[in-house]
Amino acid sequence: MDKSQKPLPQHLTDFLDWLDIEKGLSNKSQENYSRFLKKFIDWLEDNNLSSLKPHELSPAHIWEYRVYLSRHSKKPLKKTTQNYYLIALRSFLNYFANRDIISLPAEKIKLSKSKDDKKVHFLDLEQIEKLLSAPDIKKINGLRDRTILEVLFSTGLRIAELVSLNRDQIRITSLTKDLEIGIVGKGNYNRTIYFSERTIYWLKKYLDSRKDNDKALFINYQGRKNAPRRLTDRSIERNIKKYSLLAGLSGNTTPHTLRHSFATDLLSKGVDLRLIQEFLGHRNIATTQIYTHVTNKRLKDVHREFHGNKKLEE
Repeated sequence: MDKSQKPLPQHLTDFLDWLDIEKGLSNKSQENYSRFLKKFIDWLEDNNLSSLKPHELSPAHIWEYRVYLSRHSKKPLKKTTQNYYLIALRSFLNYFANRDIISLPAEKIKLSKSKDDKKVHFLDLEQIEKLLSAPDIKKINGLRDRTILEVLFSTGLRIAELVSLNRDQIRITSLTKDLEIGIVGKGNYNRTIYFSERTIYWLKKYLDSRKDNDKALFINYQGRKNAPRRLTDRSIERNIKKYSLLAGLSGNTTPHTLRHSFATDLLSKGVDLRLIQEFLGHRNIATTQIYTHVTNKRLKDVHREFHGNKKLEE
């Protein structure tokens, strides 16, 4: 059968193969796209549109689906969550364009606007110090958590990149002052991450305390005896929220907050945005530009405080 004549739901498997082979997305990313697109396919079925072919998809269909996401989904969705579903649908349309299958252009799908758009939650250096000091380093899990916090702020790692680190990647001696390692990040994108001298100190302290042979860099000390010991992203998220509250900070502090704080600190010190793009592993500079909204606001405040209110000397 001519692929252009296949109904939309029957393209899903080929679309996921395209994400894997041509876009190089990880299994986890493919699972997310599959889950987000399933809502669209379920919506087609519920509205007797399962036989719709790519070229028959219209702006009116997209509008009705957006109304469904906004108002009629079983559970009200935040604007940011709605956008995940719309981004998946955009990629679906990009797949059609790549395969020369006539369909609606992806740019016809506009993302939902939110009052929280472009808002970046980050900590200043004083707040970072409070957070870093929150774990009880006399306990093994507290020492581990202090090291995790130091690594996140020093490197700007994503949480998935952090939990996948192994001990053999970290080679430290008593003379080590600089440490850099290569990782494979989101979208199989290779980059180098750098550890500060202070972070090297905490990594060595933590690794010296380890008496096990587990290959994971960060492990769980409270799990079942025969269970996998590699610490999960959810465990780290819960711990950071706990330490944030102990430090008197916002309860919505996450591992990504430390990534934002890393980038914002560099940018506020004058580091070029292109370099920050490389540090963070962003494919597109537009993704990194969210941080300019933070620094532009800070520049405005500084100007107002030190220059804008001054009277002209006579």
